[in-house]
Amino acid sequence: MSITTQKPAQPLLSRVDGVGHWLAPLGLRILLAWEFFEAGREKLHGENWFADLGDKFPLPFSLLGANVNWTLATWMELVGSIALLVGLGTRYTAAALWVLTIVAIYAVHWPSDWSSLSELWQGYAISNEGYGNYKLPLIYLVMLLPLMLNGGGRFSLDHLIGARRTPVASATADNTAWGLVLFAIGLTISPLLPWAGGVLAVVGIVLMAWRRRRTLHAGLLASA
Repeated sequence: MSITTQKPAQPLLSRVDGVGHWLAPLGLRILLAWEFFEAGREKLHGENWFADLGDKFPLPFSLLGANVNWTLATWMELVGSIALLVGLGTRYTAAALWVLTIVAIYAVHWPSDWSSLSELWQGYAISNEGYGNYKLPLIYLVMLLPLMLNGGGRFSLDHLIGARRTPVASATADNTAWGLVLFAIGLTISPLLPWAGGVLAVVGIVLMAWRRRRTLHAGLLASA
């Protein structure tokens, strides 16, 4: 006589997490796709006003010229929105739109002159009253971050393509991963907040170097 063992039921919150893997990234993708598509469509059918910004673009975009930057922004928003909607190359698309949003904040939405954090905080608004207008693009950055780090979720072409490949065991975050993420974030926000971006970038480099140092040290001990 065979005895069948029944697997214990998972806690309810764990099962809700399973639903979240499908729906949570999808909501972010749909909303961001719509917003960036609207922005790209307005540029596609509108006049190029980037020339009015003068030299406000950060390097290396300040070297490209208004027409090139306008074309890049337009098609990045249009193509990127479609890629987000279907969940194709989600991490890379979100990273590209992150950089695009940082450039937009620097060139358009960031206060041109501020001497204190209280003045900078006044720019956290959707209506521009002379202190900047970076609230909405900052919200976009926060929404793009989980897509960059976690991908498009299970309701995406990325997941469908990945399911056909050999599964890779999930790994926990180590110093190298933390260092890479902090370095990338610090590097991109440095045009807006040089000190904060610089600190994050340096911390990222230290974490990556520390991991490499420990690896080399372990290799030397093993060969000794």
